[in-house]
Amino acid sequence: MGDVPQAAPHAAEGGAGEGPDPNPSPSLGGCSDPVSVELSMGRDYYSSCCGDADLDIPEGPKLPCVGDKEPLSSLAAEFQSGSPILQEKIKLLGEQYDALRRTRGDGNCFYRSFMFSYLEHILETQDKAEVDRIMIKIEECRKTLLSLGYIEFTFEDFFSIFIDLLESVLQGHEAPIGPEELLERTRDSQVSDYVVMFFRFVTSGEIQRRSEFFEPFISGLTNSTVAQFCKASVEPMGEESDHVHIIALSDALGVPIRVMYLDRSSCDTGNLSVNHHDFIPLANASEGDAAMTSTPAAEKPYITLLYRPGHYDILYPK
Repeated sequence: MGDVPQAAPHAAEGGAGEGPDPNPSPSLGGCSDPVSVELSMGRDYYSSCCGDADLDIPEGPKLPCVGDKEPLSSLAAEFQSGSPILQEKIKLLGEQYDALRRTRGDGNCFYRSFMFSYLEHILETQDKAEVDRIMIKIEECRKTLLSLGYIEFTFEDFFSIFIDLLESVLQGHEAPIGPEELLERTRDSQVSDYVVMFFRFVTSGEIQRRSEFFEPFISGLTNSTVAQFCKASVEPMGEESDHVHIIALSDALGVPIRVMYLDRSSCDTGNLSVNHHDFIPLANASEGDAAMTSTPAAEKPYITLLYRPGHYDILYPK
């Protein structure tokens, strides 16, 4: 399959200009729950609510692309001598979640976490209707990229690898795979990286397709155009994901995502809580919504990610 490109070419290149901030701001966090967050708050909102990145969050050992499922107690063990706020928040997380799965901290952790969580969901539910639905979305994403001037050979292999992996988790497939095989395949760096690139192209296409919506928020984070932002901060491997990326991917594929925030923020009321945001696909959200709401129980996302400043892992509810 060859090496994964650092930035894929496309015909509709943006104009010259200074590139985006080389250190994209972390995803948003806060104290209140439920909470409605405006995209335009960006870095200033994060800094005021959460402070700087948690320096006492320990770095884990070198992980495969996707790690083993492990009890949430293993997370608590990491913070035995860390921040008391983090220790208490992990206890609160333990009331709702009993396991996590770590992903490699290489700038692609959001996409790897989403990849495995979504494929694992399809494997467990065997939801053929969902696969049929997302296949339609994938075709729409392909057409979006073509309409933006991308040449198909620059992204077709990434799309094909994800589609093959998606179809293989259905038992009706000619060569279905089980949980162990899914983990093995997503640990294969070449397969995993190709799927990450698929998601990066999908995200980039959605941001550019709805450039008028995303432009004010991107310009608030960087001094680049939408096209420049996508080429510098979305498409290249290793570029970290922010709330803009999550909204775009969720909307493009129609998959709701819940993100639980583990940080040292606390509330003045003294009632400590673990903040979360639900990213709801645009088609399922009210018109004009920023795609981040408190979701009715009937629409609760089945993908839940744990965010620690700079990194995403997968959470498993009880």
